[in-house]
Amino acid sequence: MKSRHIAVTRLPFRQLCAAFVLSPCMVSTAAVAQVAAAETPGSAVPIPPAERALKTIVAGRPVPVPGITLDLEGPVFLPNGDLLFSDVQGRRVLSLDARERITKVVSLNRLMPGGMALGPDGRVFIAAANDIGGGAIIAMRTDGSQQQTIVPESAGFAPNDIVFDARGGFYFTDARGSIGEPTGGVWYVASSGAAAVPVVQHLAVANGLALSPDGKRLWIGEFALGRLYRIDLKDAITPAPFGATTAYHFIGSAPDSMRVDGAGNVYVALYGQGRVLAFSPSGLPFGHILLPGRDKGRNLNTTSMAFQPATRELVIVTSDGTPGGRATIFHTASFEQ
Repeated sequence: MKSRHIAVTRLPFRQLCAAFVLSPCMVSTAAVAQVAAAETPGSAVPIPPAERALKTIVAGRPVPVPGITLDLEGPVFLPNGDLLFSDVQGRRVLSLDARERITKVVSLNRLMPGGMALGPDGRVFIAAANDIGGGAIIAMRTDGSQQQTIVPESAGFAPNDIVFDARGGFYFTDARGSIGEPTGGVWYVASSGAAAVPVVQHLAVANGLALSPDGKRLWIGEFALGRLYRIDLKDAITPAPFGATTAYHFIGSAPDSMRVDGAGNVYVALYGQGRVLAFSPSGLPFGHILLPGRDKGRNLNTTSMAFQPATRELVIVTSDGTPGGRATIFHTASFEQ
């Protein structure tokens, strides 16, 4: 990603606290301001009172993404530094290179690409939805060629997000269900390619998931009920005794995809709020990243993010959430010290 020297993004005057402190910028590409968050009168998306005093980073360096149907999703960095991401309803996988040029990698005929992850074999694995409440997981080379179905539509899942473990297997969320009919969950596919086995079931629209750096803790977001689950693992598919807990109940719009930084902090995209909420490795909220324009109703459909390898820089994908509206990739420093 290109540089470089940019002005720090500043909040409107009435949002400033008496003690306005600029944090040291951990990456030169991010426009960062840390303040004690204050409520903006008349905001389109007021921050819940319990979260207003959290450490705050304001994302910067926007890269507009033209021609998006509705939502962006699934950002993942490739070894060459390019960023792949999904135009969900447009059924396309796109690429952002170091010169901030956006190109189409591939179009999927019947599926809508969502969460993506880079597999240990260098292929990109895509959790993709269909138009009838189901979906599949496919793998492809980074140029979009040699597509292979890993979990077929006939398996009956609605794959939403995906994360690999150190064994070469992967977890995926099954986003089926509703508040009154929790039929979704989290499943695991071993590196051998064996059939998916359940890890956590009876969830109402399981969405984001992430693994701790040591692979022993699984984080799950339940979209329909607004919950963050912390699951300590006995092995790849078994929660440890007394190891499962509800770490957080979200207020307002629901939790979407999530990522974990090198220190084990968990970052959860809040769909409809234009921000990312950050949690400690034990699940306590301590900070959030705000997207410019959120108070005016812009950039609210925040779906996902990705850490640029070997840095503490985070990219966040979002859109206005209206057909033909703006879609943007933002850059920011993370909270990792």
